[in-house]
Amino acid sequence: MNKNRNQIHAESPYTYIKRPTNEVITLKIFIAKKGTTLRKVAHNHKVDLKKLIDHNPHLSHPDEDISGQKVKVPSLPKLVTVNRNRQITNETIVPTYEDCPPSPDIEFLDHWFPLTSLEDMEKIHYDVIIIGSGAGGGAALWRLCEQWQNEGKRIAVLERGDLLLPTHVANLPTAKTAGKFLQNPAFHIPRAEEWPEFPGAKQFFGLGGRTLQWGGAVPRFHPADFREWPLKLDDLVQYYQIAEQVMKVTTAFIRDSDLHYTLLERLRKNGYHDATTIPRTLDLHESEYGQIRSNVLFSSIEFIAWAFNWNPFDLAVRANVVKILHENGKARGVQVMSPDLKSYTIHGKNVVVSGSTFETPRLLLHSGIPGKAIGRYLINHSFVSTRGFVAREDFEEVLGIANILLPSSKERPYQIQVHGPFPYEFYAYETKPLMTELEISLFGFGIVEPNRDNRVVLDQTNVDTYGVPKLNVHFSYGAQDLAVIEQMVDEMHKAIESMNLDNITSPCLFPPGLDFHEAGTCRMGIDPSTSVTNEFGQVHGMSGLFVADNSILPFMGGANPTLTTIAIAMRTADYIVEKETR
Repeated sequence: MNKNRNQIHAESPYTYIKRPTNEVITLKIFIAKKGTTLRKVAHNHKVDLKKLIDHNPHLSHPDEDISGQKVKVPSLPKLVTVNRNRQITNETIVPTYEDCPPSPDIEFLDHWFPLTSLEDMEKIHYDVIIIGSGAGGGAALWRLCEQWQNEGKRIAVLERGDLLLPTHVANLPTAKTAGKFLQNPAFHIPRAEEWPEFPGAKQFFGLGGRTLQWGGAVPRFHPADFREWPLKLDDLVQYYQIAEQVMKVTTAFIRDSDLHYTLLERLRKNGYHDATTIPRTLDLHESEYGQIRSNVLFSSIEFIAWAFNWNPFDLAVRANVVKILHENGKARGVQVMSPDLKSYTIHGKNVVVSGSTFETPRLLLHSGIPGKAIGRYLINHSFVSTRGFVAREDFEEVLGIANILLPSSKERPYQIQVHGPFPYEFYAYETKPLMTELEISLFGFGIVEPNRDNRVVLDQTNVDTYGVPKLNVHFSYGAQDLAVIEQMVDEMHKAIESMNLDNITSPCLFPPGLDFHEAGTCRMGIDPSTSVTNEFGQVHGMSGLFVADNSILPFMGGANPTLTTIAIAMRTADYIVEKETR
């Protein structure tokens, strides 16, 4: 027996039945787009061309361009939906794009972040100009934009480098090759030949600065480290807390790591009671509530992203600032040059220099900023490394990693970090081989005493492409620095013995500068003859000119400097906000 076409099909959840042919037909009216003809409309809407012409007598020819004219289109027949429960509902066929509202024009960018031309920047008088986008510059920008939300303040960011990566390199699935990309001499410049007394140093230029590839270790400075500072630890505590919160500082990433806790227990049993986990900037939160968390290791790009959300600013890359403009003891703006050597003048009430320990004093000296201490008191960390091995069978199947810190203190004028297993401390998207021995590395960072003769100076006989003199660096370790190195090496041997490491390599003292912790060349202080800025980062005798990078640190003990630099930059930003509201 044949089924009636109005009956329900048992093998299908729905049956579609045409409504009676005498149903009233409705007409839809729309404005034809460019290049539209009646024939195209008939095809797109699946209606008979003759019927379409009958409803549009004002349109004479089916192939004539009718853009901008009204078109009446008879609606398609509706369907009746009958489900298995014999419930009848009306359903309209999905309309074609001609029936939909027009899409808004797409705003596209030529880069992954909006840029402003130097020509356009010349037309604006900024509240703040920030030079450099690394840790200090990014933190100052973040804090300014957070405090100035919806207040209409104008901020310019001038970055000498280019748009390289939109995140920390370790966050990329292709980190292994991207890391090699960041070693390109086009923006990662070794200084071994230029600076024989500081041969390990490298200059890095790119949006985000060194935070694109740093290790993310962020211990706080010990209270004793503030001995030569014009401020105390208490002045920075709230900014440490803010920085640690926004940077997602944690020690939980080594949770359940048998390698870490076994070595940590061995150290503590042998007298290292203050041994702890290295705090790192790692976002361990899950992606939830529709919020994607894709940046595990922190970089200044996150500072930039939050800042732009709160208070949009103007950013120019490949913008080489060559001079700070000043008059009558007040900063007025900057002179900046593009890669084609065209010069621009950008005006601003405040200038925050976050170039680097090398580039900031270079710019101040070339700009004729007065100050006897500019470029002097260069400090770093003496950097010693050694390694040993432990048997894989001593640990559980799920191994984990080791990230242990022996922090600096009054009695220990250095810090020692324990990492491993190398080269798989942090690894992803590669196969980890089965190992019978685990390589554990120790890194020691020793205190270097500030010395006025350790300095950077302009070489007037050697200028760069933009006409700015290059730097010469004068540096040597003093007797006390060498004594710290000897003490640190002895301590590393004791730590190795405490952890039961075998096959120890001889400790290696790396060339000065290879620690990448250089600081001090624009140090803060009270006396203008021995310092460059006051406690808020403002250059002595120069209103509206500030420094916010490692160069401002007068002394840094044994801890990594970045967290403290960021905290100081945020404090400087708050001072600028308060100053501008007076």
